[in-house]
Amino acid sequence: MSDDETNTPNANGIDGTHGLSRNLGRAELTDDESNQGLFDDLLSGEPIFENKEVLRPSYTPHELPHRSDQINKMATILVAALRGETPSNILIYGKTGTGKTASAKFVSKELESTSQKYSVPCDVEYINCEVTDTQYRVLAQLANKFIEKNEARIDDRIDSLEELLDAVDEYESESDFEPDDSPSAESADLFEYPAADDPDESRPGARSGSSRSQHGSGDQHRLASSGNENSSHAGGSPGETKGSSSGPVETGAPRDGGVNGSGGEAETDAKGGGNQNESATDRRSSGRPADHPLESTGFDSREAIDRRIEELEDDRESFEEVPMTGWPTDRVYSVFFDAVDYDERVVVIMLDEIDKLVEKSGDDTLYNLSRMNSELENSRVSIIGISNDLKFTDFLDPRVKSSLGEEEIVFPPYDANQLRDILQHRSEVAFKSGALSDDVIPLCAAFAAQEHGDARRALDLLRTAGELAERAQAETIVEEHVRQAQDKIELDRVVEVVRTLPTQSKLVLFSIIMLEKNGVHSINTGEVFNIYKRLCEEIDADVLTQRRVTDLISELDMLGIVNAVVVSKGRYGRTKEISLSVPLEETEAVLLSDSRLSDIDDVQPFVQARFEN
Repeated sequence: MSDDETNTPNANGIDGTHGLSRNLGRAELTDDESNQGLFDDLLSGEPIFENKEVLRPSYTPHELPHRSDQINKMATILVAALRGETPSNILIYGKTGTGKTASAKFVSKELESTSQKYSVPCDVEYINCEVTDTQYRVLAQLANKFIEKNEARIDDRIDSLEELLDAVDEYESESDFEPDDSPSAESADLFEYPAADDPDESRPGARSGSSRSQHGSGDQHRLASSGNENSSHAGGSPGETKGSSSGPVETGAPRDGGVNGSGGEAETDAKGGGNQNESATDRRSSGRPADHPLESTGFDSREAIDRRIEELEDDRESFEEVPMTGWPTDRVYSVFFDAVDYDERVVVIMLDEIDKLVEKSGDDTLYNLSRMNSELENSRVSIIGISNDLKFTDFLDPRVKSSLGEEEIVFPPYDANQLRDILQHRSEVAFKSGALSDDVIPLCAAFAAQEHGDARRALDLLRTAGELAERAQAETIVEEHVRQAQDKIELDRVVEVVRTLPTQSKLVLFSIIMLEKNGVHSINTGEVFNIYKRLCEEIDADVLTQRRVTDLISELDMLGIVNAVVVSKGRYGRTKEISLSVPLEETEAVLLSDSRLSDIDDVQPFVQARFEN
């Protein structure tokens, strides 16, 4: 085998026709061949990045410079959820890359972690309305998320009840237990929940007036109103005592510490029940009676626990996941409503790019969500809307606007100094020490500050500059890498926009490119239309009217792909003068990658000669 053949793709089994089958039949590779890997040269250099994910828009940092005022305002509004109250709805405005989504996600994480600390049920759900842009999809996604949460909580409660049954079995096996010794109706006061006016109800998050009925008398589809457990705690145990200042008391924790052993230690000692770690046998040998596992729970017998487990299993079976299409919208809303109201909790729904939802499907979704609280029995719902459009509320129904925009927070653009601080903060985590030259961060900040203070653009610039330096196996990122990154990002944006254009728009754009390639300047609409018709004939596409082609040119102008200026021709009327605003060769290559347009590469349309003024 020659050296040339060894270095071909087929020798490594990467290419094509026979290389893969030849390698499959080879028993083993020699050391020299195995060292000729495709990525060996690329891996030979030292990496520049320590953690590249820090520079991506999806990353939520632990600290957000220059956004403390907005974050504190959000926190003062949402703290009501930790008191079991309904927070005001919030609308967040600001241009792209001003930290709206990152700040809202940061506050929501803090809210959820604090709610767990105080055992106050609070759920935050995030929806990106640029992707989930119809009422059906929003409601279906929310419904399925809450169904999943409810099923997980039911499973936890069933596990706790089964542990309680095990504790009862252990108690009966260790003592001379007779049926007559079981907790009787006369001693029911030992096993009932505290009364609704229990002074411990003042715990943060405890809502006054919560219903507490006897076992089996409540709606089995409303766990919060069942008398045998307090369902206000996310993932709590069935017999949690609502309002306990020391946290929930699990029914799965018997007095002898047989299960979970942490639920009622202080209370057991206060009643003289002895050391919780002692077994029932140890207590009898010391002359002290063992406490029954059902004491201070909502249950007076094994049968009551079994019935409750059956009810929970029935509840779990009753949940029906919503398909992403096919149901009437009112049915989807009903399933979502029941899933949210199954437990007592405060729900915060975060709708990012909320203006896209309103633009696509109107304000029906916002109307339904903002009016839910008047019908909910156990839960409360609050909405956080995030938008780049400061005027999108002008198109809302006045009733929706009044109920939705209770609190408004505006995120101003970053200036160059603020962007520099943000990049410096991220770069310390993203790059290895000494990987950046001194002029890189100021240049990235300056470029982004020119485009309305977009921090996302600044982070993209810094990350792309790092990638270019790493590909060139440079040890340090310098100013030239930033300038290359600026050109690459702009080109990538153009390529993505052009690739996703409809076929008719691609034909109009291709007509403009062909005119420019033939040396025509100040192209007018009539010339574009003539060539457009010829191209439609070549690929057998429908020919639009000249008026519609003019509209497509205006759309291309709005996207920044062409520049169309209306000029007056005096008595000959007005026309549009069109010029290309993007690199010609790269744009043409993207258009030709479309299978329908690939056959028109060699077409040379007739360009009519004209006299220039």
